[in-house]
Amino acid sequence: MTTKKSAEPSPESVARFERKRLAAEEGARALADVEKQGIEVRKNMARLREAREAKEADEALRPPAPALKKRSGKRAR
Repeated sequence: MTTKKSAEPSPESVARFERKRLAAEEGARALADVEKQGIEVRKNMARLREAREAKEADEALRPPAPALKKRSGKRAR
């Protein structure tokens, strides 16, 4: 005995299709958010790297600071 498929989908199959569709949309949104955050992180890292390199270059051009003298081991009371 064979069963014929009805022309109209069952409520369960419609609900299953909707869940799959919503999950696919949410997954696509999540991937887009992760990609956007990755871009923002890389931009921030580049900005910080440039600032660090500029600071290091500025410090390399300055003469070294004079060394501080050490105190003797004993203090006056």
